[in-house]
Amino acid sequence: MDLTKAMTISAAGLDVQSTRLRVIAENLANQDSTGSAPGAEAYRRKTVTFQNRVDRALDISTVQVRRISHDMSDQPLRYDPSHPAANAQGYVRTPNVNSFVELMDMREAQRSYSANLSVMQVTRGMLTRAIGLLQ
Repeated sequence: MDLTKAMTISAAGLDVQSTRLRVIAENLANQDSTGSAPGAEAYRRKTVTFQNRVDRALDISTVQVRRISHDMSDQPLRYDPSHPAANAQGYVRTPNVNSFVELMDMREAQRSYSANLSVMQVTRGMLTRAIGLLQ
């Protein structure tokens, strides 16, 4: 395999995993964000969808972010009649963010990021040694 192709594939992996980590961080930061008006929706968890992309110039298949969308699952209700976003029955919509799920996703994204970074470092080392042999 051409070493520049390996670098391109690894770079694409780093890019999508960094996007995924950013979205996870946003979800965790907003896990307590409720609406401010009665009956208002709370923060909705965001999800990242990937897709394959074929680079015809290099004849390789890489990954890219297809879209960042909102998780449309139900938002849990919490009884808090004193909250400004409480509905007529005293319930407040809370975000559909589960910190356990987010932390597991973060760990998986971190491992994928690290694997792609390792591939890039090994490839760079091989390129450096190849250049050294040419001198």
